[in-house]
Amino acid sequence: MSEWARENVPALTALLSAVALALVFGAVGGAIPSGLLPRASDGVLAAIPHLNAAISATAIATILLGWRAISRGNVRRHKAFMLTSFGLFAAFLAGYLYRLILVGTAEFPGPELVYSYVYLPFLAVHILLAIVCVPFVFYALLLAATRPYRELYHTRHAQIGSVAAALWLISFTMGIGVYLMLYHLY
Repeated sequence: MSEWARENVPALTALLSAVALALVFGAVGGAIPSGLLPRASDGVLAAIPHLNAAISATAIATILLGWRAISRGNVRRHKAFMLTSFGLFAAFLAGYLYRLILVGTAEFPGPELVYSYVYLPFLAVHILLAIVCVPFVFYALLLAATRPYRELYHTRHAQIGSVAAALWLISFTMGIGVYLMLYHLY
């Protein structure tokens, strides 16, 4: 990456985080017209939540494997697993946003009591963690992309990456919990 990017990781992190979150909030808020996207079949749209649950489970595994690799000093494997995790996150987000823009949010099918006192608080924490992890993930990735790995030991990559990985793991796990409540428990 360029020297400019190397010197401006915080600014790039802020920019990428703002763009990513604006896209998500735009989709959730209905600001992105569904007519901009080609419409998949109802079967494909119905399959996206199930596919996203599988992507989330796979991302949990790759994050844990990446964490394990770096704890054993295997930088090459760590990098491969974390880049895979980010790719899975991007695939999840693309599917989620595509379905959200075309179909809207899923209605909770369970009892009102569970909706109010279990599902909504659980969903709120999941969403909050998903939002908070975005800048941590971008910062850790940008540090890694702009420096040789030996220089990363002189940055906050390890600390920020640990926070990013922990938030990512919890968010993905809670996302699977949301999926189970929406599509399997009720």
